[in-house]
Amino acid sequence: MEIIYEDNHIVVVNKAPGEIVQGDKTGDEPLVETLKRWLKEKYAKPGNVFCGVVHRLDRPVGGLVIFAKTSKALTRLNEMFRKGEIHKTYWAITRNRPPRENDELHHWITTVERTNKSTAHDNPKPDAKEARLRYLHIASSERYHLVEVQLLTGRKHQIRVQMAAIGCPIKGDLKYGDKRSNPDGSISLLARHIEFVHPVSGQKISLTAPVPDDTLWKALEESAANNPISHADE
Repeated sequence: MEIIYEDNHIVVVNKAPGEIVQGDKTGDEPLVETLKRWLKEKYAKPGNVFCGVVHRLDRPVGGLVIFAKTSKALTRLNEMFRKGEIHKTYWAITRNRPPRENDELHHWITTVERTNKSTAHDNPKPDAKEARLRYLHIASSERYHLVEVQLLTGRKHQIRVQMAAIGCPIKGDLKYGDKRSNPDGSISLLARHIEFVHPVSGQKISLTAPVPDDTLWKALEESAANNPISHADE
């Protein structure tokens, strides 16, 4: 477990693909329980340890996740997420080049819980939730493309389904149309950067996750660093 940031009220973890943030029907140990055990051991705390889940990432996705160490921080972070005051930037690798170098995508998303799959629609539908994101194409290799995404809403599988809707499924994401899985079962989507005002201290927090230790990720990161338009996470 990689801790990116910790203070008295919050802790930010770099979640590995394959980990779950909260418990589910698989029965696998969720990250929140691993973190509770780590906090208990680190601080020799007696009894139960408080650790509140503020938001989640899909199981095959890696990157930054915020947890609250106090109930005060949890309440305030939940309200900040509701108001859109926590700004998250994702990096996604796609096999197809986006149709535009940058764009704002606007869909209505429906979800079938039985299949755990969402669908993006161009027009409003009953029970559909509005979904918006902005993307910027920031790097390319011979076969793949790196896209930076800023979520404007938070819907189930939103980046995955909206990028697939424009013909750019995320590398390894068989559920949403990619042709081949990644060897480790991940999808090439990373919660790369997070920025917010600390819910208690008022300090500005700006954190960036490292890219996976993978040749393609490293090459695209280097290419993006040399691209003058791709500095949203600095």
